Amino acid sequence: MIQLIAGQKGKGKTKSLIKMANEAAKTSKGHVVYIDDDKRHIYDLNHHIRFIQASEFPIDNLDEFFGFVCGILSEDFDIDHIFIDGLLKVAHISEDMGAVLIHKLKELSEKFNIKFVISLSCKTEILPENLKEYLVAVA
Repeated sequence: MIQLIAGQKGKGKTKSLIKMANEAAKTSKGHVVYIDDDKRHIYDLNHHIRFIQASEFPIDNLDEFFGFVCGILSEDFDIDHIFIDGLLKVAHISEDMGAVLIHKLKELSEKFNIKFVISLSCKTEILPENLKEYLVAVA
């Protein structure tokens, strides 16, 4: 399952994502992962959540980020939630490539039964129609 939180910068997407991650940590039967580009919010997360600072790794494009996520999944078969804060920034991709990456993540989600919750810094009206179905919150 894919869920998106979209909106412009400074509108509360991260706050919503952290709240959802903390709730998942309380109720999940598996492991919860939170991917961000910096450690600014590490202390806002439940200590059971595996925090990954993506900027520590050489990720420069869609394929490298997708491989990064696959590596995380191959290392831990008990992951059932992955939260990604600021997908476009973390993966170093454009809004157009964001749609491509989300569809690839959807395939992973279906194959391994993982819930991806992703925040996107963009105007919701420019989201492609096929991504609007995944919107759960607009900030």
